[in-house]
Amino acid sequence: MTIDSTLLGLAGGALLFATLPLVVELTTLTFAALLPSTRRKVQINDGADQIRMAVIVPAHNEEALVGRCVRSLKATRPSAVEVMVIAHNCTDATASEAGRAGARVLELNEPDQTGKGYALQHGVTTALAEGFEVVFVIDSDSVASRNLINEVRIAFAAGARAVQCRYEVLNVGASQRTKLMSLAFLAFNVVRPRGRSRLRLSAGIFGNGFGLHRSILEQIPFNARSLVEDLEYHLNLVRAGIRVEFLNEARVWGEMPGGDKGAATQRSRWEGGRLRMMRDWAPRLALGIMGGQIRLVEPLLDVTALPLALEVVLLLASLCLPLGWLRFYAAGAFVVVIVHLLAAAACGQDFWGSLRSVLSVPAYILWKLWMIPKIWRASRTDAEWIRTQRDPAH
Repeated sequence: MTIDSTLLGLAGGALLFATLPLVVELTTLTFAALLPSTRRKVQINDGADQIRMAVIVPAHNEEALVGRCVRSLKATRPSAVEVMVIAHNCTDATASEAGRAGARVLELNEPDQTGKGYALQHGVTTALAEGFEVVFVIDSDSVASRNLINEVRIAFAAGARAVQCRYEVLNVGASQRTKLMSLAFLAFNVVRPRGRSRLRLSAGIFGNGFGLHRSILEQIPFNARSLVEDLEYHLNLVRAGIRVEFLNEARVWGEMPGGDKGAATQRSRWEGGRLRMMRDWAPRLALGIMGGQIRLVEPLLDVTALPLALEVVLLLASLCLPLGWLRFYAAGAFVVVIVHLLAAAACGQDFWGSLRSVLSVPAYILWKLWMIPKIWRASRTDAEWIRTQRDPAH
């Protein structure tokens, strides 16, 4: 074997090692998502309407959108439910707009506490001290479906201890990027958790539209501080053997940035945070698996999986190398990606429109490659709550 063939084999092995976690994850969860639901139906008269529930809305300088969020929650006319807006280090009219919409406002002004996690912890601590049985979190830029609170309480009445609702993009038509992001949300926030649910795995927590029973919060306090506090907390739940249920019928829609600056800020924080979780948690999860905790296999695949755009770049590189086995693997992987995207598009309201957004993928991949330095820097910093620049509310 020559040096050139050895280097070629090493390059092929590195590409396989880097891309395999996402390929396995997408293959397993996409096809599992096609299985029938196993969730037991529970009627509202089973006591769900008596569950005391606090809806926590963390907000930092969201005067333009927080009122809309509160009104969407109030539109359900829930009993035994209180909407608490945590106005965290705000310098605008967030608190007054939230109060005007009907929320109870808790102002938290701690300049040295700059992450969203601090606002969540303050809200959770308040809710537990006041005897609420369930704490539900929704972002201040989001809108809730009319059945959301009802579905969440039904799930807890049926025995759930942690739930994640379906989380989609609200302003799909704001730009070509938001159209593509909508498809990505359908893939990441609908197809994958639906697949986990069918396999009786923990669905995940996506930072928006999730609920926790007080018994869980007492067992595992919400003190996550990273840029992706949702993923960090979920990994703690899974390691403790706690399963998050996916509520496909209850939805929250979040406002996404349409401009380059807002999108760059948001993506660098999200993916930088996930990169940090990969460094911090992959060894712990691997050790747990070696110790017999098989339930940690899927979370390990999730945290080590590459972003889909980078995955596509590396699979294209795999096709270019003169290695028959690697080309065969890459071709099969592309089939899996295509099936996954088709399944995601089928979950939305505009199947063909979702597929047309894929035409912008080459430009999006170039943008993501340009973002790599920002993502790397974000992965090495502590959490700081920076309001994402968005279009005006509509």
